[in-house]
Amino acid sequence: MLKLGKYEFHSRLLLGTGKYPDYDTQKKAVTASETEILTFTVRRMNIFEKEQPNLLEQLDLKKYKLLPNTAGAKTAREAVRHAKLARASGLCDMIKVEVIGCSRTLLPDPVETLKATEELVKEGFTVLPYTSDDVVLAKRLEELGAHAIMPGAAPIGSGQGIINPAHLRFIIEQSNVPVIVDAGIGSPADAAYAMELGADGVLVNTAVSAAGNPVKMAEAMKLAVQAGRVGFKAGRIPIKRYATASSPMEGIVNS
Repeated sequence: MLKLGKYEFHSRLLLGTGKYPDYDTQKKAVTASETEILTFTVRRMNIFEKEQPNLLEQLDLKKYKLLPNTAGAKTAREAVRHAKLARASGLCDMIKVEVIGCSRTLLPDPVETLKATEELVKEGFTVLPYTSDDVVLAKRLEELGAHAIMPGAAPIGSGQGIINPAHLRFIIEQSNVPVIVDAGIGSPADAAYAMELGADGVLVNTAVSAAGNPVKMAEAMKLAVQAGRVGFKAGRIPIKRYATASSPMEGIVNS
């Protein structure tokens, strides 16, 4: 069971709702993923600007918990404002804090992310900050009261997979709240690897929406997350330098 603040979920796959070729594909991919959490950018919704498209209008939102994100915010103040707009519209009091500090790499601004997290925790939100794979920063966010930590595996939308597994493992080992690997996942292998490292969940968007067949990829991600989690719980064998016979050699009689 994945616990995020007061919420509990069976699925450990979180799915983004942007960049799909059409609404029908989006709907089918969401269904195939069996996710329970959908994330979307507050600024791209028609909460207060009715001319904006409603990216969720084709989905039965009663089946999902919505996770608005503050993408587009460049300061803590903007992120807090986006979060409050989402809550005021009745969407959810759970928020993914995303404050971008570099327009080229889309890496988060650590200082503004810390500020936004601290304020939104005080405001009573369930706060999930998107961060780099900085081990110390992840710990500081938890100490401020974040309900989960969301380190990126690689730059957003790059599909590079897990660039620094050592840092992700350190973050997971020290964390007392769920760790959800976010950004840079490119394939089911990446998702399974994240879960094998001990992550509590994986968030994907571009890896599904921009795939050749988003619906099949959504299903593949679902299975990868499940397999990776079971593999982590099972405990892999140690990596050895030399070969070890699969069958015992003792007791074999040479003819």
